[in-house]
Amino acid sequence: MKYVDTEKSTRIYDSRNRQVHARKNRDAILDAARERFLADGYVSTTIASIAAAAGLAVDTVYKAFGGKPGLVRAIYDRSLAGEGSVAAAERSDDLRDSAHDGRALVRAWGVLTSEVAPLVAPIHLLVRDAAIVDPEMATLLRQNDALRRQRMHDNARALADRDFLRKGISLEHATDVLWAFSSPELYELLVVRCGWDPVRFGQFIGDSISSALVD
Repeated sequence: MKYVDTEKSTRIYDSRNRQVHARKNRDAILDAARERFLADGYVSTTIASIAAAAGLAVDTVYKAFGGKPGLVRAIYDRSLAGEGSVAAAERSDDLRDSAHDGRALVRAWGVLTSEVAPLVAPIHLLVRDAAIVDPEMATLLRQNDALRRQRMHDNARALADRDFLRKGISLEHATDVLWAFSSPELYELLVVRCGWDPVRFGQFIGDSISSALVD
C-alpha cells in the first residue's frame, strides 16, 4: 500500500499559495506605483499613497521593494519586457537571429517598438526628471542609458555581420542611429507632444532606420 505524506503535501501547497499571493501583491503594488508616479511625479508620490492604491499595508510595499527607487527600477524592468508572454528583448533577439532581410528586420523592430515604447518611455522620462533632484534616480538614468546603448550596439553588430548595413556605414554610426531612434525623448516629441499613436510611431521608427542604414 502506498502512503501519501499529507504533511509534506500541505507544506508544498501552502508554499505555492504564498508564492501566488506574493506575485499578486507585487503586481498590485507595481500597477499602483506606476499610476501614482505618472499622475503625481516621483517626488510628490509617497509610499503611503501607493500602498493605499494597492490596498496593502505600507510595510508590505517596503518589504517587497525597499522604497521608491526600488519601485521605479522594478516598473522599468517590467515595462521593458513588453506585453507578450515572451519578453520583448528575447523576441527582438529571435527576430535578429533568424532574419534574412535587413529591411524586414528593422521594420519588425519598429513594430516591437510600438508595443514597448508606450510602456517604457513614460518611466524613462519620469526617471530623467527625478534625476535632477534624486541621486539614485540619476544613477538609474545613467545605467539605463548605458544598457540601451549596449543593446543598440549589439543590434548594429548583427546588421553588420549579416551584411545588412549599407556600404560605407560604420558600426559606430549604426549604433548612434539606432540609439537615437530608440530614445524615449523621440517618443516624447512625436507621441506625447505631437499626438502620434504608437502604431504610427513604430512604423516611422522602422522606416527611418531602414532608410538610414539598410542596404
